[in-house]
Amino acid sequence: MSRIRLYFDEDVMQQSLVFALRARHVDIVTALDCMMINRSDEAHLLWATEDGRALYSFNIRDYSSIHQRWLAGGRTHAGIVLARQQHYAVGEQLRRLLRLISRVPAETMTSRLEYLSLWGR
Repeated sequence: MSRIRLYFDEDVMQQSLVFALRARHVDIVTALDCMMINRSDEAHLLWATEDGRALYSFNIRDYSSIHQRWLAGGRTHAGIVLARQQHYAVGEQLRRLLRLISRVPAETMTSRLEYLSLWGR
């Protein structure tokens, strides 16, 4: 079982969250790290998929739609994790992401859409 590796799109690149995850040895890259700024949502998901990373974003509407299109077209991705913007403090995002990562192997995240709201206490 391998551990989920994360890709943060432009919406969720909070430095304090990225630093906190890295301090806990989570393998995470951001759109800025990968020179993916000002790219389409589909391009972000494609990049994350090709690198074997679950994408994390606040863009619920667009990524939910892309997820459905990809599944209907027989395409797979490495997973998508979505949260409502400005709904969770950095500490709460950290706790929920760590809970997800500790309980779901990367292989199980394939083509799976998860909502951060489901990973609370």
